[in-house]
Amino acid sequence: MDWRRQGAALLAGGASVLAYAPFGIFPLAFVSLGLLFWLLGPGMPRCLAAAAQKTRAGYGFGVGFAWGLGAMLGGVSWLYVALNRYGGLPMPLAAFAILLFCAFMALFAGLAGGLFAGLRRGRAGPDGVLFAALWLLSEWTRGWAFTGFPWLASGYSQSPPSPLAGFAPVFGVYGVGGLLALAAALVVAALHGRSWRPAVLAALVIGGGFGLRQIAWTAPVGEPVKVALLQTNIEQSLKWRPELLQHWLERNLALVRDNPAQLVVLPETTLPLLVDYLPPGYLEAIGRIAAQNGGDAILGTFTRDGDNLIYNAAISVGRSPSGHYAKHHLVPFGEYSPPLFRWFYDLVNIPMADQTRGPARQPPLALAGQKVAINICYEDVFGEELIRSLPEATLMLNLSNLAWYGDSLAQPQHLQIARLRALETGRPMLRATNTGMTAVVAPDGEVAAVLPAFKAGALHAEVRGYQGLTPYARWGNWPAVTTALLVVALALVAGRRRG
Repeated sequence: MDWRRQGAALLAGGASVLAYAPFGIFPLAFVSLGLLFWLLGPGMPRCLAAAAQKTRAGYGFGVGFAWGLGAMLGGVSWLYVALNRYGGLPMPLAAFAILLFCAFMALFAGLAGGLFAGLRRGRAGPDGVLFAALWLLSEWTRGWAFTGFPWLASGYSQSPPSPLAGFAPVFGVYGVGGLLALAAALVVAALHGRSWRPAVLAALVIGGGFGLRQIAWTAPVGEPVKVALLQTNIEQSLKWRPELLQHWLERNLALVRDNPAQLVVLPETTLPLLVDYLPPGYLEAIGRIAAQNGGDAILGTFTRDGDNLIYNAAISVGRSPSGHYAKHHLVPFGEYSPPLFRWFYDLVNIPMADQTRGPARQPPLALAGQKVAINICYEDVFGEELIRSLPEATLMLNLSNLAWYGDSLAQPQHLQIARLRALETGRPMLRATNTGMTAVVAPDGEVAAVLPAFKAGALHAEVRGYQGLTPYARWGNWPAVTTALLVVALALVAGRRRG
């Protein structure tokens, strides 16, 4: 085992976190993946380069796993806050749980590294393409396997001003990540082989992204809508105290009353109880205030159906007919218990943890003259699920409560994810959050306005609805994934012929 190379991979993965928000040093993702490619390819020990395929694959798995572990430990360790501070899990157990989780997520990068090291042919162009294809497939698989955890997919690091952001409306975030890996591999191959051809191909990829940035895939429709996105800033440990419930309810009423707009939005779980248990007439009062102010209000709460199933939901009241959205993609261990893991809930204290997923397809809500597609918190990480609401939806709206993760990287990372969703859909993405970051993201992925985190406030803005479909909204991930699968299939066929 080459511990030095694994250590370098671990550090490279950890350094890649600096490419994401809030740091935003997006070229570091290019450097980090380039180093991974070098360790797996040109930098492979000579004694292994001529070894059996199985031996090379084992080395590649170790290097890829180390890279993935570094990235996960550096980028999502904020999950510890939810488990320890708010879930009540003792520090050693919480730290061990996060280590296990990050190690599991690192397996996907490990598999990509193992396959590449075993299949590479030692030729700059084909190896770069193969590396990119396997990297794309590993991140895509991580995005759906075991309900999926696509956080820190490399494409998210390439939000504007990165030129590769231009590919997001065409191939989605996984396609952006694959092209990032391709450009990085080609540059490393050019430097190692002292050849200009791979570098030219890399320049064409980057230039293509810059060119695509100039295309407006969708167009505004209808009149501007005045919105008020409310940031309540309720500390997580206080939200669920019964003695404070009346205070929170009165505060919500005051926020809606004091911030008139055509569309007023309160964040996820701003009503921290089942709608059934609200004081009589409470929702009607909010609806009257919103209607008197000339619009509609959306609130995050919990609902229950006739079978006594509980949903994390958003409801609308006001001038328009009342609407309802139930969260579909739930957070494992936080909102529901995966099979065989019920024991986990005996260790933590997470309120409303036994929830049911809503339907996969739910129509946008007709509000303020727009068709508003709602997603709740974690759901906006799944781009292929959000495009189900298109082309009907003219606005995208996310309600979140990230107070679970304290003052951490979770908030700016989540906003960056919203920027990629706006690019993929060609629609504005509105965000109303509890503690941050409440924002308006334009269809080109730029943040038009944002509130400071951990401060109560209201973000007032005018937004336009958009119509039309981006290529990604039409076809989802399949063009990128199919291309990557074909590349890998050709590599496997070529490997068998050589064997």
